[in-house]
Amino acid sequence: MARKPKIGVALGSGGARGWCHIGALKGLQRLGVEIDVVAGSSVGAVVGAAFAGGKLDALEAWVLALTQGRFVTLMDLSLRSGGLIKARQVEILLKSLGLPAEIEDFELPFAAIATDMETGREVWLTKGPSYRAVRASAGIPGLMTPVKLGERWLIDGGLVNPVPVSAARALGADVIISVNPNARRHGKIWMAPDPKPAAPWLARLLPEALHDPLGIDPEPAAKEVTPNYFAVVSASLDIMSDTIRRARMAGDPPHIALEAHITDLTVLELYRGAEAIAEGERIVLAQAEAIREVCGLA
Repeated sequence: MARKPKIGVALGSGGARGWCHIGALKGLQRLGVEIDVVAGSSVGAVVGAAFAGGKLDALEAWVLALTQGRFVTLMDLSLRSGGLIKARQVEILLKSLGLPAEIEDFELPFAAIATDMETGREVWLTKGPSYRAVRASAGIPGLMTPVKLGERWLIDGGLVNPVPVSAARALGADVIISVNPNARRHGKIWMAPDPKPAAPWLARLLPEALHDPLGIDPEPAAKEVTPNYFAVVSASLDIMSDTIRRARMAGDPPHIALEAHITDLTVLELYRGAEAIAEGERIVLAQAEAIREVCGLA
């Protein structure tokens, strides 16, 4: 009798788009896929930790309950700490979900991918404090402050390994299913929106002195839209991570690549989780037959 293949998932970076991982993981479970190892970068580490720690349902409930108003209360603005926000709520959230405090106590082997700010090297966090490891992996540069873990300052894992297939393979996976939240609809990284007032949460989040540099006009005229701060940061990160992802996956491809098309979400629109989760479910169903076959379920 053939040995059952060990199945791993590689969950990619992508900010708010990464809530699609919730839908993808649940979709895989509905197909009967038994996941054995989990690797995640940035938001992929957040969702991956919840899954590997047995708290995915709790995370999904939190995401679906998040509103614009509640989202603003989670933002701890800090302009002198290497980012706009400290994002301490990431660690608080993981603790509130009941996630084990140590990675070694997770139900499944897990790796959170981060980047060493000093050397630029990829760091795989597979043991030790889970909340801090995940927060380090999810440190979006330009938006979130870096995290000191041990003797290293760490930033977002998506800078070096946006969809960590290699880490899932190193954890022992025979079959790897990757989830990329940043697939490009019509090949475009960014598309200018129709002229409209700034998002209420953005105007409330930032001090008035920053409104003009971000292109926020309290009484906007019907004119060409100038990309604001978040649009520029988001597009820049997308361009970089897409280039790195394609190069890395060309040399180390997964067995199944799930590509989510939700480019109209910016990295910080975390309150739009229902849309992203639904897209995660859709991309699993779209490749259900291939997934069953490669996982030995056909």
